[in-house]
Amino acid sequence: MSEVEADVEEPQSVGRKGKYRRPKPWDHDGIDHWKIEEFTPDHSSGPFLEESSFATLFPQYREKYLRQVWSTVTRALDAHGISCELNLIEGSMTVKTTRRTFDPFAILKAKDLIKLLARSVPAEQATKIMMDDVASDIIKIGNTTRNKERFVKRRQRLIGPNGSTLKAIELLTDCYVLVQGNTVSAVGTHKGLKQVRKIVEDCMNNVHPVYNIKILMIKRELSRDDQLKSENWDRFLPKFKRKNQKQKKTARKEKKPYTPFPPLPPESKVDRQLESGEYFLSERGKSKRSVQEKKESAAEKSARKRQERTKDYIPAPAEKRLKKEYVPRDIEDLKKSVRKNVKENVSHSISCKGTNDCTTPKPKKASKNVT
Repeated sequence: MSEVEADVEEPQSVGRKGKYRRPKPWDHDGIDHWKIEEFTPDHSSGPFLEESSFATLFPQYREKYLRQVWSTVTRALDAHGISCELNLIEGSMTVKTTRRTFDPFAILKAKDLIKLLARSVPAEQATKIMMDDVASDIIKIGNTTRNKERFVKRRQRLIGPNGSTLKAIELLTDCYVLVQGNTVSAVGTHKGLKQVRKIVEDCMNNVHPVYNIKILMIKRELSRDDQLKSENWDRFLPKFKRKNQKQKKTARKEKKPYTPFPPLPPESKVDRQLESGEYFLSERGKSKRSVQEKKESAAEKSARKRQERTKDYIPAPAEKRLKKEYVPRDIEDLKKSVRKNVKENVSHSISCKGTNDCTTPKPKKASKNVT
């Protein structure tokens, strides 16, 4: 009974996603899932049923170089059973599958090969695309910026002085990089191509390649350390912030009211002479008029200078004294003020009797009341 129960029992799957998972005998810890196995003729089941072909155009300046290296390209493609054709009349390159083609993916590699040759990549670097662990990427940078001058500056920033920046990118990514016109061609591993694309796109978006190169150098050093190889590297990577200053907004010019008639041209010397009548005078009359104008201007200047010299000798205008308004005073009020003054003088004289330094105050003058 126990044996039957053991046979009936099945290993319970962990989680909902692993319900139909079964152990795979070929999947072990030492296997490299990212390794690309080489495709040999033994893996092929036979020749293809249909012919596949791809064609691409090339610029006229590449015609001379392609004629020189076409034999090398033919030998590289013939090893994979693919035929190629160079049409100089139409300016095109064509690749086709044959009965000897054993790798189905080889025709797609050949298509990338002729694209790289059309984008000015040397044949020595372009033929490496036929290897299994090598890929290519053609990055378009022509539509990133509208301004032509800005585009040229950023593209030159990607190349660097004497190609130093481009050389550093090639060493860090293990890829061949070529900047040609409005495209950037890269040949290398998938990981390196991803890094190259990020650097190129950031550079065309106004991020200097030096920042990404510095990050790649730090990552390479960390990958060589056995302890830090499997840890998070965010704390070691630099974090750059933009320090762009805001540009001052230009003042908007108000549009002037529209006038269908254009403005009059400025008056010339002849127009002014016609308006004053000087144009019709003889040479003698013109000379007399010029002499008269000079005399008048000289007389005005002399009168102005004479006025400035005599300005200091002109007396200042006398100030006018304002007359005080006369207010009539009542007689009863005048009598009361006189009596008050008399009483004050009497009281003061009594208090100062017997002292030598007592001074009698002077009585106030009564204002005259004119009736």
